[in-house]
Amino acid sequence: MSEGPIDLLVFNELQEATGSDFIVELVATFLAEAPEILAELKNAAVNAEQDQYRRAAHSIKSNANVFGAHELAELGRKMELSGLGPDQEATAKELALLDAAYERAATGLSDLLND
Repeated sequence: MSEGPIDLLVFNELQEATGSDFIVELVATFLAEAPEILAELKNAAVNAEQDQYRRAAHSIKSNANVFGAHELAELGRKMELSGLGPDQEATAKELALLDAAYERAATGLSDLLND
């Protein structure tokens, strides 16, 4: 397990299984699509769209797990399972935590590709 935002064991196993070129493509796709999914999650929260909120949280969780971004995946999992609650302030805090975890994961993935 890694101390950073990306579990190196998971990332390295994925790279071995898919190849160096394909993992670059996978990471690029994730980095391009994740901000859109995060925007969908925020939009669903604002519009109280429970199903869309859970689907977007599930997508973040699943995609993060592929790369070993455990913190991001765990936050997505919690949001998927809990759904939207009545406390908008708590939801805003969760979304801020998710954004920060995504930024750490994105930086970690970029750093791994540039090493």
